[in-house]
Amino acid sequence: MVHAADTREAARTALIERWDRERQASPDDSRIILTHTNDEVRELNQMARGKMREAGALGTDATIKAARGERQFASGDRIIFLRNERGLGVKNGTLGTVAMASAQRMAVRTGDGREVAFDTKDYAHIDHGYAATIHKAQGMTVDRAHVFATPGMDSHSAYVAISRHREGLALHYGRDDFGNQSKLVRTLGRERGKDMAGDYKPEQAFAELRGISFLERIIEMVRHVPEKAKSIFGNFRPHARHLEPIPAHTNTQNDQRRAVERYARALGDIGTMQAQGLPILPHQKEALEKAGKAVDVIRPYAATDLAKALERRPELVAEAAGGRSQEAMRAMQHEAAVRTDPALRTERFVSDWQGLSTARKQLEQQGDRAGAARVSAKQNEMAKWLERDPQVESLLRGKTRELGIDPKPERSIANELTATVAGERTRAFHMGI
Repeated sequence: MVHAADTREAARTALIERWDRERQASPDDSRIILTHTNDEVRELNQMARGKMREAGALGTDATIKAARGERQFASGDRIIFLRNERGLGVKNGTLGTVAMASAQRMAVRTGDGREVAFDTKDYAHIDHGYAATIHKAQGMTVDRAHVFATPGMDSHSAYVAISRHREGLALHYGRDDFGNQSKLVRTLGRERGKDMAGDYKPEQAFAELRGISFLERIIEMVRHVPEKAKSIFGNFRPHARHLEPIPAHTNTQNDQRRAVERYARALGDIGTMQAQGLPILPHQKEALEKAGKAVDVIRPYAATDLAKALERRPELVAEAAGGRSQEAMRAMQHEAAVRTDPALRTERFVSDWQGLSTARKQLEQQGDRAGAARVSAKQNEMAKWLERDPQVESLLRGKTRELGIDPKPERSIANELTATVAGERTRAFHMGI
């Protein structure tokens, strides 16, 4: 049931070819393609739909403004519903086949044989349903499953993916992602959340570049607090755990809000002292430590996530300290998602890398060689960090154009990025920029 190819692209093509052969041989069987990231889902959906179009199985396309962007749907298309809607009798992850599609209205036959119809202006949370993320497939059962393995998977996602079928399973992977089947086994058997997210530092670098540095100074200050009084900044560990909320009766929404506001006030007090060039007082350090512990009651690593959220958006410190903590809490939750999701960490890496690259070029054009060198050092730190997060490095192979590199097969993305920065610095030097 396990099928290897030399590259991820070749593995993807082989999966679609197998899917298409089985579709034609057993047209009445239900089937799904499963993978880890939304980017791969989009690619696999397009390829599968292309096979359907070649076979003449689709009607005339209608362009629909779906929640994830414009999509082409036609009668015969497989579709997945992305949000619960009691009025339609569909849930997040419900699969169906399009019976009729226009820009304004759709009719779908669901997998359990029901007919549902809706106006697309009222319900647009739909996408092609040939492929779906493993997360979406929890609770799904089909006759045949095709799994596209990528390095972001772990034992939990692997178990979900390979237990969706009744009759048949095919798992495809590329050797450029895993090297050999032993590495595939290790990856798909590892514990959930071993993603080295705790070492993630680029957002601090970009914040400093924009002149937002007082939080970083606070971090350095807290690192010198005696061991027995270390704050949450010193307690962040590389291996993120699965987030488990504590029971509601001990962790009310008001308790969470007050904890976040207390933390923001303590952080704001320290920031004020730093901005005035004054020493941080012992009671202020203690207040920050206690506030961090109160935030951690929300869930494991909540204080770390809040600290990172406020680093990236320092304007939220004053808002939360003043009692308007809703946005800070949303930002904290987003940081938790980034910390535990390789796909989100990859998106952030690309965004921060592009921002630093733009800033470095601007500094070079302005003749600020020292400033450009500092930015280059930050980029080298980002590249070095990739060595500790193989999941993100692997996902970045699909985003080389956005990173501005053309990697050689024998070189890692981290080495390619470092070499690119060095080359651009050398070019700028010789041009006298």
